[in-house]
Amino acid sequence: MSASSHPTDEEPRGELTVRLIAMPRDTNANGDIFGGWVLSQMDQAGGIAAAERARGRVVTIAIEAMTFIRPVKVGDVLCVYTAVDHVGRTSIRIHVEAWARRFRIHHREKVTDATFTFVAIDEAGRPRPVAAKTAKAQI
Repeated sequence: MSASSHPTDEEPRGELTVRLIAMPRDTNANGDIFGGWVLSQMDQAGGIAAAERARGRVVTIAIEAMTFIRPVKVGDVLCVYTAVDHVGRTSIRIHVEAWARRFRIHHREKVTDATFTFVAIDEAGRPRPVAAKTAKAQI
């Protein structure tokens, strides 16, 4: 791997959407954080970004291939970044990256990334058109 492609040389793509500490209750038998826990945090972050863009409810319908690059350890801060890749009539594709800020040393490493697809839904759970993009809402 060349120095330019090394995960620690990259910058996260997108906005920081979720940040939380990996806790002992989230570990597997090896003492690493479960991949499913990381995936869940990524799905939540993607859902936040998609709901903001859709201006309403969304559901996850697909996750493109994920490869776990590095483990997450207890005490690491998991930082999840999101970027809107594509907006269709009822769907939104969100690029999601998970980065670990290592406990004590504060070194940041990319853990995994994936593309999540969400569909905007109405109150009855049926697909609805995604709202046209307008000025960003103030929080």
